[in-house]
Amino acid sequence: MLSLIRRDPIARVIALIGAVIIGRVSAFGRFTEFCFATAAGLPYTRSWSRRDRLGAQLFFVGTTSIPVLALVGAFIGMILAIEGYLQFASVGQEGRLGGVINVSIVKQIGPVLAAVMLAGRVGCSLTAELGTMRVTEQLDAMRAMAADPVRVLVVPRVVACVLMIPWLTIVSNLCGLLGGWLVVTKYYDADPLQYWRYSDIFVSWYEVMNGLIKSIFFGAAIGLVACYKGFNCKPGAEGVGRATTDSFVTSFIAIIILNLMLAKLLNDIDLMRHGGIVDSVFG
Repeated sequence: MLSLIRRDPIARVIALIGAVIIGRVSAFGRFTEFCFATAAGLPYTRSWSRRDRLGAQLFFVGTTSIPVLALVGAFIGMILAIEGYLQFASVGQEGRLGGVINVSIVKQIGPVLAAVMLAGRVGCSLTAELGTMRVTEQLDAMRAMAADPVRVLVVPRVVACVLMIPWLTIVSNLCGLLGGWLVVTKYYDADPLQYWRYSDIFVSWYEVMNGLIKSIFFGAAIGLVACYKGFNCKPGAEGVGRATTDSFVTSFIAIIILNLMLAKLLNDIDLMRHGGIVDSVFG
């Protein structure tokens, strides 16, 4: 069989594809097992809820990320206002721009922006930190001392990501709204009353909760992916660097996929909430 694979190029390609598929399925299985182990460690609050563990992670994930998210959120709001104003003004509807900007930020851009920034700033740091601990055999030392590294190291980091990302999303949203308002009403001199009137029409409590619900799932995905990549990085500095890169790329893909799935689910719930009927794609 091996000799046949070596001689036949088609067989080599098929074997290579099969090996890649098996490797991906195996990796997903290990990640699923890691997620269940993290969930199983949640009830052991004494292991992860101490101030030097959970408190330190809450500060790192949340407080230290506020300046970057505030700055980026404000500029995103300004950019949306600059790009959209001329089109709205050409039809005499510049007052409606506030509703479009604000619903876009609150519902989509704010949560995704906060998640991507968290994946780049916090996720990569968590992967590098845990990867270094794995390379220097600190994780093995913890196991030798009968301490579960998942409960002690992973759970507080994942909990911190889940708890803090909604607040970071709120910061990003508020700065984005302020940036859009400044450009539309102060730079372009549009009517501020119309700006906020149409914002009130477009943005309801459901749109706000829509974005915050998404952010919770994003935070869980970022924390789990970052810790998993750190726990399973290859030896050496190169292994830690590659794990850090894989962490960000995988987290970004997870954010996009989750955003698509949650957007469809939450929009269907909104239709049912208003008494509408969710039509099937095939009628």
